[in-house]
Amino acid sequence: MSYQALYRVWRPQQFFDVVGQEHVTKTLQNALLHEKISHAYLFSGPRGTGKTSAAKILAKAVNCEKAPTQEPCNECPSCKGITDGSISDVIEIDAASNNGVDEIRDIRDKVKYAPSSVRYKVYIIDEVHMLSMGAFNALLKTLEEPPRHVIFILATTEPHKIPLTILSRCQRFDFKRISAGAIVERMRLIVNETDVACDDKALQVVARAAEGGMRDALSLLDQAISFSQDRVTVEDALTVTGAVSQNFLNRLARAVKEKNVANGLEALEELLFQGKDPSRFIEDFILFYRDMLLYKAAPNLEESMERVMLDEEFQELSQTIDQEEIYEIIDILNKAQQEMRWTNHPRIFLEVAIVKLCQQVGKTTSIEGGEIDRLLTKVSQLEDQLRELREKGISVSEEAQAPSRPKTQRTARKGFQAPTGRIHEILKAATKSDLNLVKSRWGEMLSQLAQKQMRSQAALLNEAEPVAASATAFIIKFKYEIHCQMAMDNANFLSVLSRLFEELLGKSLQIVGIPEEQWLSVREEFIKGHREDESNEIISEQSGEDPIVSEAVKLFGDALIEIKE
Repeated sequence: MSYQALYRVWRPQQFFDVVGQEHVTKTLQNALLHEKISHAYLFSGPRGTGKTSAAKILAKAVNCEKAPTQEPCNECPSCKGITDGSISDVIEIDAASNNGVDEIRDIRDKVKYAPSSVRYKVYIIDEVHMLSMGAFNALLKTLEEPPRHVIFILATTEPHKIPLTILSRCQRFDFKRISAGAIVERMRLIVNETDVACDDKALQVVARAAEGGMRDALSLLDQAISFSQDRVTVEDALTVTGAVSQNFLNRLARAVKEKNVANGLEALEELLFQGKDPSRFIEDFILFYRDMLLYKAAPNLEESMERVMLDEEFQELSQTIDQEEIYEIIDILNKAQQEMRWTNHPRIFLEVAIVKLCQQVGKTTSIEGGEIDRLLTKVSQLEDQLRELREKGISVSEEAQAPSRPKTQRTARKGFQAPTGRIHEILKAATKSDLNLVKSRWGEMLSQLAQKQMRSQAALLNEAEPVAASATAFIIKFKYEIHCQMAMDNANFLSVLSRLFEELLGKSLQIVGIPEEQWLSVREEFIKGHREDESNEIISEQSGEDPIVSEAVKLFGDALIEIKE
């Protein structure tokens, strides 16, 4: 068989030919020129980026008869022998199939022998991460102190699987993914040298499908050349790579933008009729919108585009779609992609996703006229309710009415400050019957709060209780100051609480909260500021004490009282 694949024919023979890895080749060339060759190298990076090719070029360069040199001459017997594999001193080992301890021990036994035909004996171990732990241990000592005539070059796509003891004994070079532009330039050179007619856009499709690997790109190009007739077209490249054409993606994206479900499903039916894989399509569609988002954010970064080519239709479409819409579209497509992985009928999820995109996208960013009217009506109703509440005297605490000013005061005072003046006014008009009325409905109020899905707010009242009440207001004592502050700062919570008590008691009550520590001092201050008989009667009613406790207060005073059941 005389034909050879393109990636074998055009395999790099010099560092100059290794595309997209200048940071590696430049370092190696300088080391060769100054004869600073290490005994062990580690080449890591994605597949098809030139690791093994660079290893063979390095093996030729160190053994070239014109050394020291930056590039192998590829003309001397040493270079030619290493290229065609006739020199036994350059040994290439596939660790995937030779990963046992015995194979590594065989290497360890043979490294002590001097090379037979060249200056250095070079061991190239590909996919070195496949070695067993025992094999790594067998290699460790030899790798640390090999003979002067031996060089180890390890290559891997998964460096994280290699023990640190091995990594620390090697000079590591990380090969990166090759840019689409660099791959296109290399393929353009190859098709020109081989006299193959090929559309430039076809090369771009192949380069993007290769995902940064030159070997994959040349394999796909080889397939496209074989598939085509006289010229490799964009459609040939799309067929070989399984990708969806840019025109089709633009067409479907326009149907989504225009909310045209019929056009969207028609385009999808055409796609599936052509035999495209639904999973591959949804990936292309996600990358299409991802590239659109990047294009809108940074139009000059064309190299960062994964899937699209910046044609006129794509640019026009990008200007009509907001970023928020793109986020929503990608989210819907991503969920559909996850669901498609676990089903035998991915087409169904794909069709549902297209319908959902055409029906839902953009609803949050555009509001119809009828929706605006409904919102205005709702605002008007809320304003009427607020006006009615103010007229009836229902109001929240001072902290909720003016949230900005009290917060500044609390910051300065380092804590919650209850409205002492208002509390004194409530205590003056407080009666035991009003307090008992509030207490009788307290449990029912907590239950209704929980039913309104306000469990977190209701939890603030778990260790709180009403301690005084008048005909127009009542005081809630909180065990913890933080709970009191959270409750009193929540205007919505206070409004709901007021409305519940209005429904339960048939009258509106103002709500004032106070921490337990402050309640004791406010209560004592109130007692001192009023006549003893009146204050004792009020406090007795506020506290819900029985006559015995009230009598005890009269006889002994209220400075030090401990009530025992």
